[in-house]
Amino acid sequence: MRPPVDTIVAPPFPKGLSWVNVAPLRMEQQASRPVLVEFWDFCRPESLRTLPYVMAWHERYADAGLRVVSAHAPGFPPGEDEDAVRAAVERLGIAHPVVLDTHFELWRAYENAGWPARYLFAPGLRLVDVHHGEGAYDETERAIQELLDVERDVLRPLRAADAGDALVVVPSADRPGAWSGPYAAGEVWVVTGGAGELAVDGERRSIEHAGAHLLIAHDRHTEGVLDLRPLGDLEVLLTAFAPGLAPTG
Repeated sequence: MRPPVDTIVAPPFPKGLSWVNVAPLRMEQQASRPVLVEFWDFCRPESLRTLPYVMAWHERYADAGLRVVSAHAPGFPPGEDEDAVRAAVERLGIAHPVVLDTHFELWRAYENAGWPARYLFAPGLRLVDVHHGEGAYDETERAIQELLDVERDVLRPLRAADAGDALVVVPSADRPGAWSGPYAAGEVWVVTGGAGELAVDGERRSIEHAGAHLLIAHDRHTEGVLDLRPLGDLEVLLTAFAPGLAPTG
C-alpha cells in the first residue's frame, strides 16, 4: 500500500552488519535509484513463498536501476547462525544483496512488525510503497515500473492463490512443534532445527537442513488429517499451514 505521506526516508544500514553477495552497502549511496528492502527469514514459510517474486524483480529490473536488498532477521534459533543463513542464500539461489540483521538492528530502525515485509523507496530514498505479509505482488511490481519508467507485463502468479482476484480461505492456525490432527489449508509446512527424517502420513521424508520445508501442497483449500512424526532426534519447531484457493462448487 502507499504510505500516508511520502516524506519517510529510508533508514541507513547499521554499520558492522554482515552482507552476502556484495560488499557492505550504504543506503545513502543508493539515493539515485529505487530501492526495495524485504525482511525475510529462511525458517518462515511465508518468506519462502514470497522470495521467488523478490528474486524475479531483481532479475527483471536490476539492469534498469532497481536495487533489491533482502534483510534476514531470524525468527527461530537456526536463523541466528550466520553461516546457516549464508548456506540458505546459496541453496535458494539468491543472487541479490542480503544483509544479515541477526540482532534486529535494521528491523528496529524500520519499526518492522513481521515477516515478510517489503519497503519500496523512490530515488531520493523516500518511501512510496509498503506491504506486510504475502500478496500484493502485482501492486509492488507496478510501483517498481512506475519508478523506473518502464512498462511491461507483470509476473504471472507463481501459485493460483497469488492472483490478485483469487478467492482464498484462511488456513488452520500454526502449531508449535510436530503436530498431528485435523487441519484445513492449501499447504502444510514444517520448520526444523536441523537435518533428519520425518514420517508424514506414514511416508518417510528426508530433511536435509534446518529451515522451512513444504510437506503437502493441495490444489485448493483442503480439509485433511495430518500424521506427523519426527524420526530419531530431528527437532520440529513449528507445523505451519498456508492458504489455498477456495474449493469449487
